[in-house]
Amino acid sequence: QVQLVESGGGSVQAGGSLRLSCVVSGYKYSTYCMGWFRQLPGKEREGVAAIHSSGSTNYADSVKGRFIISQDNAKNTLYLQMNSLKPEDVATYYCAASVSGYCSAAHLYAWKYLYWGQGTQVTVSS
Repeated sequence: QVQLVESGGGSVQAGGSLRLSCVVSGYKYSTYCMGWFRQLPGKEREGVAAIHSSGSTNYADSVKGRFIISQDNAKNTLYLQMNSLKPEDVATYYCAASVSGYCSAAHLYAWKYLYWGQGTQVTVSS
């Protein structure tokens, strides 16, 4: 059974930083794509960043230069370092795992992913 558990959300002032973590268990694919998404109530889930098992990455234009996606395979953990946070970054953030063996810009779309975490809330005050 695949499980993804996010942590690290919280409240921060604009310009601040947060690091989200996602511990993955039961996921047996050696070649994969994993991603971070965010969602506001009543809005579509928005892709933020994706990373391939090789380390290649894709980012949404809205977060390029501010957010960094990374992974620690020894810890089975996916990270999202969020810097220079803005009020418009407020959302519930989700990590997700695809069963695809490749990663592309298309992996910023939610339908590409099969497994999801429960989400962690990020609040940014101005």
